[in-house]
Order: sequence, then C-alpha cells, then structure tokens
Amino acid sequence: MPLKSLLLLFIFPFFLSAPPEKVMDWRSPTDHEFGDIKQGVPVTFEFKFQNLTDTPLTIDAVRTTCGCTASDWSEIPTEPNATGSVPITFDARKTGYFYKKIKVFFHGQRKGELLTISGYVEP
Repeated sequence: MPLKSLLLLFIFPFFLSAPPEKVMDWRSPTDHEFGDIKQGVPVTFEFKFQNLTDTPLTIDAVRTTCGCTASDWSEIPTEPNATGSVPITFDARKTGYFYKKIKVFFHGQRKGELLTISGYVEP
C-alpha cells in the first residue's frame, strides 16, 4: 500500500469526527472592566451563561490566578435552556492596574472557559 494511502487511512477519521458539542453559551461578555475601584473593598461581577444541553449542567471547578480573585459558584445544576451565573469577586490588596484570568470548567466540556476581569485600584 502506498504511503499516501496509509496516511489517508489514519488521518481521514479525524476529519470525519464532529467537533465537541458546546454545553453552554455565555449570555454576558467574557471579560469585565470594573473601572476604578477602592483598595480593600471587594467588588463582584456575575458572568451569565445558558445551558445548551437537554440535561442539568453543573460547574465542576472555577480556577483563578491568585488569592485576590475568588468565585462562590453554585453547585446546584442549571436546568436545560436555563440561565446560570458564575460570580467572581476581586479583593484588591495592591494599587494600580490589574488583569486577572479565570477558567470555568463545566461538566461535559474538556476545555475550561476563559473569563477575565480588569480595572484600576485606587488607594
């Protein structure tokens, strides 16, 4: 069997496989600008999403890049077609500009969803 035929035999199935189904869709922007905030005064923003599946959807984990950013997400599943939220709280300890990344892992999705927050902390 020629080399090209062997390559096609192994590579072709990858093109036939469907892309992974999206389990949710963001109903709010995935980046939030807090603007000017006061040092030591926590601020919160709720990122909204919609469950696109026909079964209840849960959040498996929310990972932040530092201790100043946290999420108290609900462990209660979001029903099909319903809207849920991921609250993100930022507690500024240092003054100046900030830009933080948050990854949200939904059940049934291998790759985390990226959220960002930014702003400027004043004394």
